[in-house]
Amino acid sequence: MEKDLKDYRQSYEKDKLIKADLPENPLELFGAWFKIAENHPEIREVNAMSLATVGRDGFPKTRVVLLKSFSLNGFKFYTNYNSEKSGSILLNPKVCLSFFWPELEKQVIIKGEAKKTSAEDSEAYFKVRPRESQLGAWASEQSSEIPSREVLEARMENLEIQFKDKPIPRPPHWGGFEVKAMSFEFWQGRRSRLHDRFIYKLESTNWKIERLAP
Repeated sequence: MEKDLKDYRQSYEKDKLIKADLPENPLELFGAWFKIAENHPEIREVNAMSLATVGRDGFPKTRVVLLKSFSLNGFKFYTNYNSEKSGSILLNPKVCLSFFWPELEKQVIIKGEAKKTSAEDSEAYFKVRPRESQLGAWASEQSSEIPSREVLEARMENLEIQFKDKPIPRPPHWGGFEVKAMSFEFWQGRRSRLHDRFIYKLESTNWKIERLAP
């Protein structure tokens, strides 16, 4: 069976990206685009990003995770340290993050190196998570095989009883990663597929800006 998609076409005409308007620091442009996306009524999860890693099997794998903060220090997200993604990061910390906001016809691709955040940072974020999410961090042995959903739900019920009327501590296997960016690529859709693409590359302490062919 083959599904023909040749007629799936979209003309990109909402904005443009001009080199003369680019700031010296890519984080400034990322922040400006993120704010535009935050204020767009049709974008529900502006902080959803694709995280690409390379696993022990040598294959790249991409999954969507949620960005929880960004600054000059890096881009933070949180996960189970025993998960497949964490194992891949600890094996090879070079990762790629990508954001695509189709409503804006904008895309950002970030390459960098990931490292664990401090225990204090992980504790601080865990404390502000919804209680159900805190329990879920204990209930799910992320990426491990389970016989059925019922087993997972039973673990959750037992944990609700165990921690009833008690604060839920952070699991020792749960915490954050921070990605220190080495390059930013900004993509703005344009008519006739002649998109605007600019890449910022970190050279020592300065950012070099190059325009790329679409």
